[in-house]
Amino acid sequence: MQNISAHEAKASFGKLLDTARRESVTIEKHGRAVAVVMSKEEFDDIEAIRFEHLRSEIQLGIDASSAGDVVDIKEKDLDKFVESVMTGDI
Repeated sequence: MQNISAHEAKASFGKLLDTARRESVTIEKHGRAVAVVMSKEEFDDIEAIRFEHLRSEIQLGIDASSAGDVVDIKEKDLDKFVESVMTGDI
C-alpha cells in the first residue's frame, strides 16, 4: 500500500487513479491517514466479504432465536445492551 499526501493526491489525481488500480493508496493530511483509494474490484471484494459476514451473523441470530436462546431487552436498555455486546462484556 502506498501513502501520499492530500496535496500530492490533488496535484496528481490521474496518477493516483492509475496507482489505485494496482494497489490501495492511503491519503494523509497533516501526517494522519484520512482516506484510502482502491480499485473498484477491490472495493467490491471487500463489500462482498462484509455482506457475507452480515448474512452469517443474521443467520446465527435466527438460529439462536429458533432454538429459544433469546434475551428480552426493553427499548430503554437497548443502547446499554449494544455497548455491552460491542465491548465483549456479554
